[in-house]
Amino acid sequence: MLTITLKPGKEKSLLRRHPWIFATAIDRLEGKPEEKNKPGATALVQSSSGQFLARAAFSPSSQIRARVWTFNENEPVDHALIKRRVKAAVTYRAASVKDTDAIRLIFGEADGFPGLVADWYGGKQGYVVCQFQSAGVEAWKVAIVQALIAETGCPNVYERSDASVREREGLPQVVGVLAGDEPSDETPVTENGVRYAVDIKTGHKTGFYIDQRDNRKLVMDHAQGRDVLNCFCYTGGFSLAALKGGAASVISIDSAGDALAVAKRNMALNGFDEARAQWWDADVFKTLRTLREEGKRFDLIVLDPPKFASSPQQVDRAARAYKDINLLGLQLLRENGLLFTYSCSGAISADLFQKIIAGAATDAKVDARILRRLSAGIDHPMTTNFPEGEYLKGLMLQRI
Repeated sequence: MLTITLKPGKEKSLLRRHPWIFATAIDRLEGKPEEKNKPGATALVQSSSGQFLARAAFSPSSQIRARVWTFNENEPVDHALIKRRVKAAVTYRAASVKDTDAIRLIFGEADGFPGLVADWYGGKQGYVVCQFQSAGVEAWKVAIVQALIAETGCPNVYERSDASVREREGLPQVVGVLAGDEPSDETPVTENGVRYAVDIKTGHKTGFYIDQRDNRKLVMDHAQGRDVLNCFCYTGGFSLAALKGGAASVISIDSAGDALAVAKRNMALNGFDEARAQWWDADVFKTLRTLREEGKRFDLIVLDPPKFASSPQQVDRAARAYKDINLLGLQLLRENGLLFTYSCSGAISADLFQKIIAGAATDAKVDARILRRLSAGIDHPMTTNFPEGEYLKGLMLQRI
């Protein structure tokens, strides 16, 4: 058995049940030579005094040198554990997620699978799409896929392990069929009465931003009769929700022409009036300034940019970018207009994000009230011992 012994005092985070063990916390590694170099090998983790702390997946390349499978000394890491946790994850979603067939089935550490994302599109005739982002879940890939098929009844599993995080784990990027059939170019899903075509094979993440489901519904509920501006619109999720909610007009901006083409097809799929929608292939920052100079105003604005900060070192630069777009967004709002603004940068805390928005309002010389704090949907749970799981945060503001 591979054994990790921590330096004195470094057991504190594990005693708080935090699931990550950094390389700098490790005093020594004992085991067979092949185990010490095997990504995903199960290791027993103990304190400097020999106290059992956890069983974890070892990663010889990553700065996160081990990720905890279990804190229970009597719980082995085996096929039964994989089956049990997949069953629990699927059961939780079946009881909690409504009005959609686009569901996050497994959300990494929150479901006891460090580094694993599994999304389900289109029900039993659709696809489960997986991202194996750590050495531990990579080592148990076959068992995880078998358990997902058994619990969902969906025979088609596709892999989108093409995120750069795999390189830090010493793993190559991989895309392809894990079970069943090759997906078509677009897989249909329905969310709160809106139909979307999801590009499983080449779309962002696993093809769709499932995490924004509740927030799209909120925009839908407030869109009636409003002039809407959706920035960084991707394939039109918020735009279609606004059209479904009765928006008078929707302007959607993104610099990815292929994503806008999908958005237009999604609009046609729902039979929405084309006269109410405009799709602009443009730079959001420049376009917001142009709209301000032209004196344009909107009743509802959505700012859902890509990740501006991938690491703590990028926080200052990201903060300036968030402040810039939110300052412009607030200036483009009519009185009593609504701003839905988001950050998906894990390195930007909810508290810092709110401070950035407050600074933007001050510099824009406008007053705004916070109506709601926003987050990912119920199928993206955050556990008390792993605050890093709260990557998506947002605010619903009203200009006053």
